[in-house]
Amino acid sequence: MVIKTSSKKVSKPECLVVKGKVKKIIREAGFRSGGDFLRALSDKIQNIVDGAIQQTKEDGKKLTLGAEDVPV
Repeated sequence: MVIKTSSKKVSKPECLVVKGKVKKIIREAGFRSGGDFLRALSDKIQNIVDGAIQQTKEDGKKLTLGAEDVPV
């Protein structure tokens, strides 16, 4: 989705989680999710990925991210 603001186009980041699967996990635990939960979860994942990419660039050792690049 592209959002127009003045003369610039700003892309809205896509959701990085499979909503149905996450909601199923939550339902099976006996809970419900608020409308903002999945967006916040997706944003958190985006931040983790961005951080792993940045750290790997700074290390300059490799071009493939692995499990070791996911922060604890």
